[in-house]
Amino acid sequence: MKSWSFILFLSVIFALSCKKETKMTETNILDGAPVAIKKPKKLTIHNDVRIDNYYWLNQRENQEVIDYLNAENEYTKKVMQHTESFQKELFEEMKSRIKEEDTTVPYKLNGYWYMTRYEKGKDYPIYVRKKESLQAQEELLFNCNEMAKEHPYFKLGGIAISPDNKLAAFSTDVVSRRQYTIQIKNLETGEILDDIIKNTTGSITWANDNKTLFYTMKDDVTLRSHKIFKHKLGSKVEEDIEVYHEADDTFNTFVYKSKSRQYIIIGSSSTLSTEYRFLNADDPDGTFKVFQERQKNLEYSIAHFNGSFYIMANANGATNFKLLKTDDNNTSIDNWQEVIPHRNDVLLEDIEIFKNYLVVNEREKGLNKLRIISWDGTEDYYLPFTSETYTVYIGNNPDFDSEFLRYSYNSLTTPSSVIDYNFKTKQSEIKKEQEVLGGKFNKNNYESKRIWATARDGVKVPISLVYKKGIKLDGNNPLLQYAYGSYGSTIDPSFSSIRLSLLDRGFIYAIAHVRGGEYLGRSWYEHGKLLTKKNTFFDFIDCSKYLIQKKYTSQNHLYAYGGSAGGLLMGAVINLNPELYRGVLAAVPFLDVVTTMLDDSIPLTTGEYDEWGNPNNKAYYHYMKSYSPYDNVEAKDYPNILVTTGLHDSQVQYWEPAKWVAKLRELKTDSNILLLHTDMDSGHGGASGRFESLKEVALEYAFLLDLEGVND
Repeated sequence: MKSWSFILFLSVIFALSCKKETKMTETNILDGAPVAIKKPKKLTIHNDVRIDNYYWLNQRENQEVIDYLNAENEYTKKVMQHTESFQKELFEEMKSRIKEEDTTVPYKLNGYWYMTRYEKGKDYPIYVRKKESLQAQEELLFNCNEMAKEHPYFKLGGIAISPDNKLAAFSTDVVSRRQYTIQIKNLETGEILDDIIKNTTGSITWANDNKTLFYTMKDDVTLRSHKIFKHKLGSKVEEDIEVYHEADDTFNTFVYKSKSRQYIIIGSSSTLSTEYRFLNADDPDGTFKVFQERQKNLEYSIAHFNGSFYIMANANGATNFKLLKTDDNNTSIDNWQEVIPHRNDVLLEDIEIFKNYLVVNEREKGLNKLRIISWDGTEDYYLPFTSETYTVYIGNNPDFDSEFLRYSYNSLTTPSSVIDYNFKTKQSEIKKEQEVLGGKFNKNNYESKRIWATARDGVKVPISLVYKKGIKLDGNNPLLQYAYGSYGSTIDPSFSSIRLSLLDRGFIYAIAHVRGGEYLGRSWYEHGKLLTKKNTFFDFIDCSKYLIQKKYTSQNHLYAYGGSAGGLLMGAVINLNPELYRGVLAAVPFLDVVTTMLDDSIPLTTGEYDEWGNPNNKAYYHYMKSYSPYDNVEAKDYPNILVTTGLHDSQVQYWEPAKWVAKLRELKTDSNILLLHTDMDSGHGGASGRFESLKEVALEYAFLLDLEGVND
């Protein structure tokens, strides 16, 4: 921190909550730190009583709540005021590395080349296309900079071009609740048709008749995607036909068209089960047929090619999934034939089908691999990748007949590249490599590696690291440790030009691949959920201890960062071992696990029982309560903490971090900084503009660097 800012630590004494109810606009602020009013609410289940003093903060429309959030924002601004010029410097620095005038690599679909452009000084993308040739005249599809005017938040969701290329169905969200409005644009005249469909997921699927489209509707309260509707151009939206209703509130539903363009496919999914229905895209008024009825613990996905469906499934104990196939007319599980068997040490993640080749995305020992298999059986090989911290994934490949596989590659030290691999010549061509502007970046100045920490139960946990070459492992390096650890979501080691602002100032960046993700296969996920969820927290803590032991950092220089479910991880680890961390960043954090999972009116709750457990079950209730960050705040010292959220967040409601901060401020015994910043215009993903979101990153980085005494 700056030389005088430790005095700020001692002087900012956070007040205990007021004993009587007064409004935030009155005198319940001490030393500038807002103190939320205590309004005890008794919550009882399984003969267990919890008292929630800040339950009232869930009243989004209550002006008293808005006043409290605004007061927290003002307090954050006040405490961080001495870093304002530094935040601006960081913002401009991060922005300067981004190529403002940029164009994505074109891809061809149904006779047109599609690409996305960015213009200098503009926050939003411009979608364009060219007919047949890249030398053809450019056609403007959507200029999001114009569409975003007069909206503090704007997001263009799905774009679906009709099979005859004359119409574009598109969706927009101007609130950041992920409730999209669908409209249709005539690409020949530029006219926006009168059809307006509200409260959807934003994805649209055309039938082959160019006049029927399918879309997914959300429940008004829970925001669960629960119904599929069919809309005919020119008809009233009120007359749209419901073609599927997902009645099970632990499932979500969605609709898409197969790559073969032969089928409209409706999917239903929960954490542990999936089910699909399909309909000939030439017969939109026909009846959907069930592909394979849902079964508990049966997860599968389908792709169609040349009269057959290819199925990735965990059937019959295939924990890491296997690939099967069946013909169009016999799709039930007893007809599935094995193509690639299950392997205990290899996770099957994705496939891409071409006319002559099958491409398989696998993961072995944490590393992505792309496997190329010819349909005639003469070739079966892997593309060569050598680094231990790289990320590779299949890109946009809409054409079966293509002789090229498009994929993307990057690493912690190497900017992202879009690459076309020629199946015949076996040569790769880099179509575009991310440019890092500013003239200072040289990937050879940085080093990345993977190390393995031993968790308390003996399991080896991988950690991916990146830092500037030449640092000394003497315990004096500031280190930011990141993890997510839920839903089987794998955090791959990928490049970030933004992160350079930390690395260039001496920080080490570490990704702890904790249980709860799928970095080491499906079992890695299974051992970090439900009644084994605490493994996620223990893994993170044990990684921290290992990094300290090996002198990558020390308790005085170790920082932790996580968002959403990773924010739950932050709350849990600082309840367990707060002494390990100098500071913590918690972004849109999921913190009040028990209360949220008991409220089935909150978006996502019912669909998450298979991830966290259903607390209406006594065993899950008590296990959840034992780690829920909000329920386990105690009177003890905590690290410096910066919490960020969005008022319109549909994934993790704003009141979870607000309540957590209020309770921390009431109980914590230290004089460390505790800040809550609420974006009053955005939701779970933060600000919508290309550069606007960097301002929040600048705040977070300034918070960390200030604690390290770095101010330039």
